[in-house]
Amino acid sequence: MKFFETLRCADFIVKEPMVIGHECAGIIEEVGSEVKHLVPGDRVALEPGISCWRCHQCKQGSYNLCPEMKFFATPPVHGSLANQIVHPADLCFKLPDNVSLEEGAMCEPLSVGVHACRRASVGPETNVLVMGAGPIGLVTVLSARAFGASRIIIADVDEERLSMAKKVGSDECILVSRNSQDIDEEVTRIQNAMGGNIDVTFDCAGFDKTMSTALKATSPGGKVCLVGMGHNEMTVPLTPAAAREVDIFGVFRYRNTWPLCLEFLRSGKVDVKPLITHRFGFSQKEVEEAFETSAGGGNAIKVMFNL
Repeated sequence: MKFFETLRCADFIVKEPMVIGHECAGIIEEVGSEVKHLVPGDRVALEPGISCWRCHQCKQGSYNLCPEMKFFATPPVHGSLANQIVHPADLCFKLPDNVSLEEGAMCEPLSVGVHACRRASVGPETNVLVMGAGPIGLVTVLSARAFGASRIIIADVDEERLSMAKKVGSDECILVSRNSQDIDEEVTRIQNAMGGNIDVTFDCAGFDKTMSTALKATSPGGKVCLVGMGHNEMTVPLTPAAAREVDIFGVFRYRNTWPLCLEFLRSGKVDVKPLITHRFGFSQKEVEEAFETSAGGGNAIKVMFNL
């Protein structure tokens, strides 16, 4: 939606017509002669980034940071909103029998939450705060719950989104304002609602206010993980956070997450179906209506195309 609305996301800028879409699943029509693990008719979820496998980052295992990454719908690479695409077989993951194509497509956003929880070492003794109840905030709640987090609190400015967060597993939902002058009072409410240490905070919005709240709310010795990319530059209280030894780190996309996401879906440990709020076909009229629905926000979380 960032590219659709503003023609840019962070430092990636659309400069010429581009097919969008990067959350996808489909049915194999044809395979190359050397492909042994897939056959026509298999239902698969697609990991949308093709790395070079030659650079330092790839060789170290951090292929999501590959400078030569070719990622669906990241300029100038075309996306997956098409009737047919060609993709490497090792990035096509066969769906379990009880996982639908729609759920398979949701492996992509779920992977962001899974990767963030891995980076933050979320486990059964972890109290988690999530800033932002948009799609990525919601999959982060789902992921933290699947990783065994003991308590999860989420904060957002939208009551509808908070209602959805409650449905997918948040223990407490905190309605906050857009006014930075309210941060101290909101931090107190968040900490009181947690009733204990805030060990890990995920900022899934990426704005000055959400990051400032995250840094202030997180307990000494805790972690703040920046997931959202709302602002390129921020003014935040870093020095007080450093004095409390709060570790700050980021995530970019994901790596090696599809097998775990599919297992979460197969086992029922994660249910992404409530996040799929709208469905459309692939006619010109329906495509336009779908993007208008998604851009309008409201109760739209994930808008799905069935081609």
